[in-house]
Amino acid sequence: MSSAAPASPAFTGRDLGPAPEPEIIRDLVRRGLMATPVVLLVGAVGWGWAGLASVAIAMALVLVNFTAAAALQSWAARISYGLVAGVALFGFLIRLAIISAVVLLIGDQPWVAPVPLGVTLVVGHLGLLAWESRYVSASLAFPGLKPDPVKE
Repeated sequence: MSSAAPASPAFTGRDLGPAPEPEIIRDLVRRGLMATPVVLLVGAVGWGWAGLASVAIAMALVLVNFTAAAALQSWAARISYGLVAGVALFGFLIRLAIISAVVLLIGDQPWVAPVPLGVTLVVGHLGLLAWESRYVSASLAFPGLKPDPVKE
């Protein structure tokens, strides 16, 4: 008789399943692109060409920021959970620093209107997160986006 314990699966400390981040970020970017014409119109009507340029730059920064965050998290999950935490914290700080540097570099240009630039950056990030949160599944059975309900 053997007294050895039954074999248990080894804890790998990394995520080997399908990554939900690309699916979520494609959906978020799609929603961001749907909202962009309206936001561009508001910037153009309120601040003219400077408002239009400022809103366009801000929306591009928002969408690139979300895409970079998803790509980094997806990459880190394949390596280790500890790296996911580090990438989440330090990736956020680095991406925030990059956005701040871009704003500081272009902020004094005559073709930039600071109010629509700042408002679009803040409202764009928060608004897209709130909008997308309605479509993200909180179930491990369906990681990523919620499945479409069956249409009868």
